[in-house]
Amino acid sequence: MSTTSVLKQKTRQSEFVRWFGPLLQALRDLGGSASPREAIERIAQIEKVPDSVREVVLKSGQERFYNQVMWARQYLVWEGFIDSGRRGVWSLTQQGKNVILSADEAREIFLRQVQRQAKLRKVASGAAAQAIEDDGVPADTPQADEDASLQGFLRVVKGLSPSGFERLCMRLLRESGFERVQVTGRSNDGGIDGVGVLQLNDLMSFNVVFQCKKWEQSVPPKEIRDLRGAMDGRADKGIFLTTSTFSSNARAEAERPGAVPIELVDGEKLFEMFKRHELGLKPRIVFDIDLSFFEQFE
Repeated sequence: MSTTSVLKQKTRQSEFVRWFGPLLQALRDLGGSASPREAIERIAQIEKVPDSVREVVLKSGQERFYNQVMWARQYLVWEGFIDSGRRGVWSLTQQGKNVILSADEAREIFLRQVQRQAKLRKVASGAAAQAIEDDGVPADTPQADEDASLQGFLRVVKGLSPSGFERLCMRLLRESGFERVQVTGRSNDGGIDGVGVLQLNDLMSFNVVFQCKKWEQSVPPKEIRDLRGAMDGRADKGIFLTTSTFSSNARAEAERPGAVPIELVDGEKLFEMFKRHELGLKPRIVFDIDLSFFEQFE
């Protein structure tokens, strides 16, 4: 089978290519930039992505749809349509602001970047280049390293005992500025695992309750309603921390107008918070070759 045939076959397997155009449109709709979650929710609205798709979870605990859009973003960064800055904000480049991609153009970008990244890996390693992984995702990329770190982090956290996970979350909340944080440890506490106080300034503070769940499947809206009911006037805000994801209905329930707000922390957000505070995660510096710089001298 020719290289072109192999790449076309991989394109069919790489479902994330379908989100190239919708991601650019979502960022335009949101004023040119957005957080990853805002962009993903906008894509879901544009494309009317059903809950059955949103609730599929990978072995890593990450939402599959979320993962696919993350990879779409990576390819569009390589193509120069999305800024390569911090992952906390996705923003269109000047070149990407007016780009409308057809399905064929999206596939062309995919094939071009697969070949380009394979060449980059060959240059960097001096070894024969591996075309692409089975899911169409180049292995030696910053995003791949990030995914591997996320999976390792979640694997370690899921291996903790329930009480250990509660104490870990308590430590994280303290690092995030909470005071008087304690794990309740009472079976009759209505599902509340701990309490704390968030001191905003000298004159304002919030009483907070939190719940910690080491789950594999998406958290359903019932769990959010149960936590809100268990608060029963005891707190101004609730926090639900989990190693998995939240269903779209659970997210809607957490933000329901007129109800006590519930802050949702899924596995990926948990990882980001641990990175920010460098809790159990050691940073390292890696330099990636900018192939586009050297191509001008060929």
